[in-house]
Formats: sequence, structure tokens, C-alpha cells
Amino acid sequence: MSAEFVVDLAALSDNIRAVRERVAPAEAMLVVKDDAYRHGLDAVVPRAIAEGVRWIGALDVSTGVAVRALAPEARVFAWMLAGRDDVADALSARLDIGVGSAELLEDVAAVAQAQSATADVHLKIDTGLHRNGVRSEEWPAFVDRAVQLEALGVIHVVGIWSHIGEASDADDDDSRAVFETAVSQAREAGLTPEKLHLAASAAAFARPEFRYDMVRIGAFHYGIRSADGPSEQELGLAVVGSLQAAVEKVGRKDTIIGTGYVSGLMSTAAGSLTAATPGGRLPVTEIAADTLRIPHWDDAEAGQVVTLFGAKPADSATDLAERLGTIGEEVVLRLASDLPRRYVG
Repeated sequence: MSAEFVVDLAALSDNIRAVRERVAPAEAMLVVKDDAYRHGLDAVVPRAIAEGVRWIGALDVSTGVAVRALAPEARVFAWMLAGRDDVADALSARLDIGVGSAELLEDVAAVAQAQSATADVHLKIDTGLHRNGVRSEEWPAFVDRAVQLEALGVIHVVGIWSHIGEASDADDDDSRAVFETAVSQAREAGLTPEKLHLAASAAAFARPEFRYDMVRIGAFHYGIRSADGPSEQELGLAVVGSLQAAVEKVGRKDTIIGTGYVSGLMSTAAGSLTAATPGGRLPVTEIAADTLRIPHWDDAEAGQVVTLFGAKPADSATDLAERLGTIGEEVVLRLASDLPRRYVG
């Protein structure tokens, strides 16, 4: 029997409500990149819409198109676009487009004009992270051009946004100052953005001044906390996804867990991974291609289920990640794309 990723949709609903309450009056965008952090777009998006989520962050256009099919009335935001073909697909799917360069702005305008459409865009200022944004010295000319294009009816500037590093409060304060200046310059140029969004999960929870009109929440919606940060319980979040597997063979000293191929990351977890078993928490002593070995426990028998990470009493993804020197979302995103999922709740 292979492992499976068990997704608790009731926990997702609880997290959506907890995030909304924490960041209010700002709106919470649910980010669903990488197949909803491996939790599954097809299940996550409908549950989110049922819980009243209105904005969904897709990252790339192909994900945005898939979200649009699941949520015809949602606002869907994509910000990783490569050329005019991507722009054309985004406009056809009625996506909001994140624009972080003068070249992309011209591509959006050209495609919108060709389609006799108006593109909803969010202009991105580089606040120091150097992640797909317009530099401060180029920003005034960029927003002047956006004003011209908006007057022509080919774009509508819905928002101004950026990423921050969340490396330190001081660095984030510097980034926020750059963002504030950029917003002021955009307004002085004649733009009237409706949505300002700067913060992702950690900053949105910890620093109210970073929330503005909207926050983009990915990992926290799935109960994946930041490394070296407050616990899931302290954040008021529940773990949504748990990696489970079943006992395959019971020996006198060891128990073999059948996993199938789980992820490339798992092969590096020897000495760090534990299993929550019916006999308590036990160390994983050996990781093979499609099995794990753990010590025997009383009354162990084939078919019993163990949890390798996820909901208590197992380690969370971030607990495991901290021992591996990475972050919780990386543990989840490295799960094999064809790993079976089972939905509960």
C-alpha cells in the first residue's frame, strides 16, 4: 500500500475563517500555487468559494485558467507571465494580471487592444526583494505610462502591490517605506488603485500596518507555519494535510511501513523523521525506495496507519522542515505529484 496525503477540508474552512478574522478589515486572498500547495485545486477552490473567499492567487496563468473553470465569479490574480501568449490566455480567462516590468505593461496593452478588451492590472514596485518588480528610479515613468494606457481604455489599474523579504522588521519597514512612496507617486500621477497589497502570511498576521486593503495568504491557509515562528496553535491554525501510510510487515524488532514513492525530500530525512503510530511516536530508522523501517511496538499489525507528518500527534511539516534546514511549504511541495490524496471533512 502506498502513502497518501489526507486533506482535511473542515480544517481548511476553519483556517479560512481564522485568517479572515485575523486580518480584517483587509481582505484575504487565498493563494493556490503548485496545485494548492499539493492539497488539490479541484477540492480546495470550491471549498474556499463556499466559505466566501473572493480573491484567489494563482501565481501562473495555467493555474489561473484552472481556477477560473472552478470559480467563474472569483477574482483570480496571476503574476508570473511570460510574453503575449500568456497575456492573451489571462485576458481570455478574465484574470487580474500582476505587472512588474515596463515590457510586460506594453505586452498587456497590445494584447488588450487586439482583443478590444480592458485588462485589470496590479502594478508591482520592487521594494528591495528584486522579485519581478519595477525599480524605484523607473517607477515614475512606469506609472505615467499606465495613466496613458488607462486613459485609452486598454488597462484598468486595480492595485499596486509588492513582495517583502520578512527577513527582519527593519528590512520590512524599509520595504514598506518604498511601497508607500510608490503609492503616493502613482496617485499623484492620476491613478486610483482600489487594492493595495504588500504582505503575505507572516507579516499579515504579525504586523497590522502591512495589511492595507488585501493580504496574500498561502501557507497559513493550509496550516503551514513559518520556520522559527509561532506554533500553529498560537496562530489559531489547524494543519490541513497529513502524510499517512500503513504497516506492511511486522517483525520481532522492526515494523515495515509501505509508502511507495513519496518525494525526493524524504530520502534526506533519515534521522529526522518520526512516525506517529498506535504505539506512540517512534523514530524512522531506515528509508528505502518505497518503505520505511521503524521500531516494533506492542500490538503492531499489518494495515495499521501511521502519520509521517501533519496533524497532531505527528510533527507538522514545519517541525520536520526545521530539522532538515528548510521550510514547511517546501516539505509539502516536494511531495510526489502523483501521490494519492484522500479528502475528509
